[in-house]
Amino acid sequence: MPDLDAILIGTWPYLHCEATCAALEAGKHVLCEARMAVSAQEAHRMLEAVRASELVAAAHANEGLAPVDVERFWADQEAARADPFGEHIPQCPLGIMMSRECVFAELGIEEDPRRYAHDEDWRLSLNKAYNDRAEKIVGRRLLSEEARDPRLRYPPIGGLHDVFEARNEWHAGSWWLGQSAHNRDELKALLDRVEQKDIRSVVLPENWDEEKGRLTGRGIKPPLYRSQRGPVTFATSIYGVENLIFLILDNPDLAVRLRDAILNSMLEIGRVLDEEAGYTPQSAPHGFRFADDNCGLLTPQMYELFGYPVLKGIWERYSPNPEDRRYQHSDSDMTHIVPILGRLELTGTNFGPKVMVDHIRRHCPRAVIYGQLAPFTFSRNDEEGIVSEFLRDFQMARDKRGLVFSTAGSINNGSRLSGMRLVMAAIQRYGRHDS
Repeated sequence: MPDLDAILIGTWPYLHCEATCAALEAGKHVLCEARMAVSAQEAHRMLEAVRASELVAAAHANEGLAPVDVERFWADQEAARADPFGEHIPQCPLGIMMSRECVFAELGIEEDPRRYAHDEDWRLSLNKAYNDRAEKIVGRRLLSEEARDPRLRYPPIGGLHDVFEARNEWHAGSWWLGQSAHNRDELKALLDRVEQKDIRSVVLPENWDEEKGRLTGRGIKPPLYRSQRGPVTFATSIYGVENLIFLILDNPDLAVRLRDAILNSMLEIGRVLDEEAGYTPQSAPHGFRFADDNCGLLTPQMYELFGYPVLKGIWERYSPNPEDRRYQHSDSDMTHIVPILGRLELTGTNFGPKVMVDHIRRHCPRAVIYGQLAPFTFSRNDEEGIVSEFLRDFQMARDKRGLVFSTAGSINNGSRLSGMRLVMAAIQRYGRHDS
């Protein structure tokens, strides 16, 4: 419809919402006949589309940059991020601070994540060029420009995958954890070995004592173990997706054995590294985060058997107090297991984009919700979609607060600084708590 300036919607009322939103998304002026919509929900969706269209039009009239008072935004952002549940915060906090993946599309160069990870001079030059653009567009330098001194880093420490004899493999621009057991006999043999392992000898490298003495002498403490691939993602990686599902269904006793081996190994890794850093169980820092993208593959009953006990056991050890961090990330559509996770009293969530804010808040009343902008909406620069999804989420969170508007998952290459500025403008125009 490139030759049309405006559209009159004169269809049956039950068609008004879809037609109006489509026309607004196409950048057209719309006159909709009464009755506007057949429900309050549809009317609200149409209003969101109008607001999104208005803000996107304002951005296009300003060389693609949405209108925002950048200095005021960051001042309000500082207050809002300090306490997302705060009664007097001025606006909805922003959680989108971009990522290293974004440099390629923004700078118009071919994506090469492996070189970016290993060629420090190249990485720092890209980060500087990216930050120069970011400072002009969003008013902040977002990526690190500091060189890493290898002399100040501990040697690589083994992880849970090393205990389970799995290898990280580079494939299609990312690291993937390969299988270490392919059938139940191999799994039983693997668990026999895992259950007999001295975890300290697995996770600490041969030169550990020497390097630890050198670095602690310079005031650098050993790293702690406070994050992990979630139990479902880890198990599907080392044993296979279908294998794990059928294992839980057909041989729950062996599934429980695998589950318990994961939990016990995690607790032992945590204990060893805490001790190396000079902590006791009483003095060790609290908080633990999981990234369990595959948790949505299980039914609630299956997750209750396999995933839930691992999180419960880790958080009982490392997050015993109500204010301790209990954070779960998952890119998947795992709406069906949110009620189970809610029993663990999460304090932070970053769930998949199909999990709605009101559903999370119902089951996780104390959690700061990082989301729920669909990563592809952001990376494909769907401008109307970006604003509409913010309006949807802010409306759901407005009364109880606790939303930090972020992508519901990773920030991917293709996500642009102009998109971040558009979110800032949407927050400043439509996401204020003090208006």
